[in-house]
Amino acid sequence: MMHFADSLTFSGRKAVAAWAALPFPAFSGSSLPNALSAHQQDLPWKLLSSWREQKVSCCFAQSVVLRGICKEKGTSCLGQPLSSLHSWESPEQVLQQYLHTQFPGAFSTAHVLQQPCDTRPPFPQFFSPLLTSRGFLLDKAQGSSSAGVESIPVLAALQSSPVLHSLLSGLCQDLRARSVRRCSSFFTAGVEQDDFQEALEELKALSQCYEPAFGAEGSEDEADSD
Repeated sequence: MMHFADSLTFSGRKAVAAWAALPFPAFSGSSLPNALSAHQQDLPWKLLSSWREQKVSCCFAQSVVLRGICKEKGTSCLGQPLSSLHSWESPEQVLQQYLHTQFPGAFSTAHVLQQPCDTRPPFPQFFSPLLTSRGFLLDKAQGSSSAGVESIPVLAALQSSPVLHSLLSGLCQDLRARSVRRCSSFFTAGVEQDDFQEALEELKALSQCYEPAFGAEGSEDEADSD
């Protein structure tokens, strides 16, 4: 995982944020272009960090995996015209085009797997009644099923994005606000005051690497490195 995260970081950045849509919101029988076209305005995945929820409007680099969605080419729905996603042949191209539209200029890798995520016992059954046994959306709840949800489509992503600026700087502020001198066990464990302060400065410097202006200044160099 460390080497994988390194492949998505540059310009002094060292961390990536994890996102997921579990399950990925799609109706049964949806093709990949149709499923992604339904989320042009609002991205379906959520930040997995305990930090407060934030929307992502841009990112520097990302790797996205989507599994469990039909690979068939989509058709128009209720007379609506096909989206630009329907012009691509392979599922990876469809997902790549979606990422390019949502995050223009970002370095993105996309992978699509047909097999869904297995959620049979002992996987906890915390799912909504608005899901089929295969994890797809229903128009209305069909009541509880003894079989439960056996599998779900999932989207997962690792992103190097400005969200990490808020997360890391917030963590730094929380640590500065605490009076660690009052916690004798903290330093008896072997942590020196100078080392602690140095770590805070490094954390602050790392958070600044994720400021949007910082990324814009280095975008040309990053593009050359790609």
